[in-house]
Amino acid sequence: MKKKVLSALLTTAMLASMLVGCGSSNDAPAAASSEAAPAASTEAAASTEVAEPAAEEGKVLNIYAWNEEFKSRLIAHYPGYEEVDGTTGKIGDVTVKWNITPSNDNAYQNNLDANLLKQADAATDDKIDMFLIEADYALKYVDTDYTMPIADLGITDADLANQYQYTKDIVTDSKGVLKGVSWQGCPGVLIYSRDVAKEVLGSDDPAEVQKAVVDWDTFTATAETMKKAGYFMTSSANDTYRVYSNNVSGKWVQDGKIVVDDNIMKWVEDSKKMVDAKETNTYDLWSDDWSKGFYPDGKVFCYFGPAWFVDFSMAADTDGSIANAGKWGATEGPQGFFWGGTWVCAAQGTDNASLVKDIILKMTTDTDIMTDIVKDDNDFVNNVPAMEAMAADTSYSSKVLGGQNPLAMYCAGAEKIDLSNLSAYDQGCNESFQNAMKNYFEGKTDLDGALDLFYKAVEEKYPELTH
Repeated sequence: MKKKVLSALLTTAMLASMLVGCGSSNDAPAAASSEAAPAASTEAAASTEVAEPAAEEGKVLNIYAWNEEFKSRLIAHYPGYEEVDGTTGKIGDVTVKWNITPSNDNAYQNNLDANLLKQADAATDDKIDMFLIEADYALKYVDTDYTMPIADLGITDADLANQYQYTKDIVTDSKGVLKGVSWQGCPGVLIYSRDVAKEVLGSDDPAEVQKAVVDWDTFTATAETMKKAGYFMTSSANDTYRVYSNNVSGKWVQDGKIVVDDNIMKWVEDSKKMVDAKETNTYDLWSDDWSKGFYPDGKVFCYFGPAWFVDFSMAADTDGSIANAGKWGATEGPQGFFWGGTWVCAAQGTDNASLVKDIILKMTTDTDIMTDIVKDDNDFVNNVPAMEAMAADTSYSSKVLGGQNPLAMYCAGAEKIDLSNLSAYDQGCNESFQNAMKNYFEGKTDLDGALDLFYKAVEEKYPELTH
């Protein structure tokens, strides 16, 4: 059997895991680029041999993930899938084994890395066949041979022609090879309280609300108006960070040096002003305090997020929440952005290549299945014709958004997403920057002191960098 030598670039030192995933409390952005990935530790740098898929398909399909999202999609929408129990399923005569490890404290990546490093010597039924990744650490995996080229599964460019380009860019390695596929797109919008909009702005119509948030200067002016009326503009300064950071003019790292973009510094300026004026807070995303704004008593005007955030992260199933009452609305906001996403990768060494191929094709390219995902799960899917048809479908509406159909906004946003300034260092830099600036916002240090904290944290994480 033909062998391949794999570069073992997997190590937790490369990129730390973010907490926030698509459709759950586990996050996601950073893309494949021509920039080299951060250096791996010497302990994980030895070469490993992994066999290519055997001609005869295996009887166990092992899937690694950090939450139940993809599992729920497969159970509900993949033809012939039978659920056996919480960790096991059946597809024909193949047993499906789910290895789900939450992302907290980097546990998912640690578990995945350890098992990928053992892939060559693992028993046939124990080999990883498919695993899921997020955009924030995509390059860590797609820029190694642990991920099979999608073309090696027999999936063609024509098969993927209807997908949004940015979803392919994120999982294209530094040699231009596509290494993963997603069923979803995650363009974001500004999500606002309809009741607060009516009270303070005089209207909850998305077009009217947009006038009050059309750019950042207008947004911060509206924050002052909201404060006077007794409301926070956002729950936390961190709510707007991703929107600013998705619209930078250059990469975090240029010629080995850390560069803080002007748009990032505008976030600092705007956020400091709002925090000092008590128009927002400094809560960590996903904290209990941050989530209070999902309820009327939280007194929060708006959040930012994509489709998964609207339906899966705003307490829609909880009595008394704004989402449960259908009293959120959506508008474009000051700038377009994206947040999150989950990609399916085929593991090099899988003995179920044909089944992996079929799952990817059905779950990410079949227009009927993807349309059903929109209707049944309110997800925004990675299929341009399906989404354009649903955006024009007057019978489709979001209960959380008070009967609004936001899909045209999402479609327009997905087409405009530009990943040219994303790099392998984004996750570490973004996390460290927000952590450092929290000290500044809370008055624990001045701006120079916060920047020093940021540079120190990043240079400890990536010793090859300077500023």
